[in-house]
Amino acid sequence: MRKNIIRLISKQVWKQSLQNKGILFLLVLLSCLFVFAAYTGWKNYSVQEEIRTEHQQEVRQQWESKPDKHPHRMAHYGYLIFRPRYPLSFFDSGLERYTGNSVFLEAHKQNTANFSEAGFSSGMLRFGEISIAMVLQILVPLFIFFLGFSCISAERENNTLKILLSQGVKWKELLTGKMLGLLSLVSLLYFPVIIVSVMLWLSLAGFKVSIDEVTRLLWIILSYFGYFFIISLVCVLISATSKTSKSSLIKLISIWLLFIVIMPRAAQAFGSYTHPAPSKIDFDTQVESELIKAGDSHNPDDIHYKGIKDSLLKTYKVATVEELPFNYSGYIMAEGEKLSAGIYNKYWNEQLNIYEKQNNISTYLSFINPFLAIRNLSMALTGSDFNSYVSYQKQVEEYRYKLAQLMNKLQMENISNKKQGATDKPYTISKDHWKEMPDFSYRFIGQKDLFRNEISVILSLIIWGAGLLFLIHFMSKKIKIY
Repeated sequence: MRKNIIRLISKQVWKQSLQNKGILFLLVLLSCLFVFAAYTGWKNYSVQEEIRTEHQQEVRQQWESKPDKHPHRMAHYGYLIFRPRYPLSFFDSGLERYTGNSVFLEAHKQNTANFSEAGFSSGMLRFGEISIAMVLQILVPLFIFFLGFSCISAERENNTLKILLSQGVKWKELLTGKMLGLLSLVSLLYFPVIIVSVMLWLSLAGFKVSIDEVTRLLWIILSYFGYFFIISLVCVLISATSKTSKSSLIKLISIWLLFIVIMPRAAQAFGSYTHPAPSKIDFDTQVESELIKAGDSHNPDDIHYKGIKDSLLKTYKVATVEELPFNYSGYIMAEGEKLSAGIYNKYWNEQLNIYEKQNNISTYLSFINPFLAIRNLSMALTGSDFNSYVSYQKQVEEYRYKLAQLMNKLQMENISNKKQGATDKPYTISKDHWKEMPDFSYRFIGQKDLFRNEISVILSLIIWGAGLLFLIHFMSKKIKIY
């Protein structure tokens, strides 16, 4: 292929498009939407992180300032954890609006994340939040289709296609030039968006960034550029194989509706139908019934824990629990916590397997729908996907378990086994012990795990791009002039 011919065709697409007032209007409209989406995303992240930091510090201060207490009372007093957002989530909020923002931690009980933004918003949120990613994923492809639906079909209608080909222009050169022309026009919109996004990200991070964030941002830029490359190829191929511009536009709009509206909703509905997940009530009922069978650590006459008691007395060769070298109640509470956590995690992992099967439907469909691929990859790179939320819940449960077991350990080591009289002062330990448990520190998913989780959607985008390039090579020999 001759580069000068391709460059000439690309410039022609650029020139003709910018002379069209309708295209200029769409460019201005999309620019305004990008400005609005960038500002709202930046503002929302800033406000939420400020509130989260303030409340988390307040919770920690209240925890450490609690007076001398019995450790088990502190275990039931509980602890509140707020979920931090990844700095790049202002770009793509993903599931952030629908997942809870805080979890209350207490002994013997696992609570779910509460206070999602969707729970306090109007029904309008179901139509989607305007974010930078939303505009790039949904509206920019529509813009490309309007921009290029007639890029070759109009040449055919005006009888200029035959003239171009008779002058020595090859089909490959024509298709490539038209595609690059569309891509360059999209870049006119895309690159300023990237520059603005980088500036907003730097301001949110206080100009202190990590290698992880930098590489994720580079992957975001590359992924969306690849997405636009695929959309541009689809547009050019449809226009080249359509007899009229009208039929080309109808086909492209149908593809957009299928990719953006129909398939995502169908995938979600089909996943829920084929792999139904138990409701919150059913899940809690299953866990509760299993816990009842396992035994009650608060009941001294429980058969399971009576067996533990007899085993301890035999091991330490004593007649009563008061003679044990540690607090018996604290030991039983620790065993009960271990048992209840194991049961909960068993059912929770089963629930996660169901959710994973549901999400796999969308992953498989990404091989025939690039929108699903870029949507999943974008959410993963910005830390706003389902896997990030599950990672947060698992880390919260680990922290809750450590907190409960620390209180049980403090009870075992510092509380006497001697029974108290009616007038005795309740057993307590120094409040200095409350500082022994460090504050919760959330670890975002590493890139190694991220790409392992999203390898399928990455492959689907690569296959889409390579497949369309092969199709251009193949179709260049088959496309008819008339």
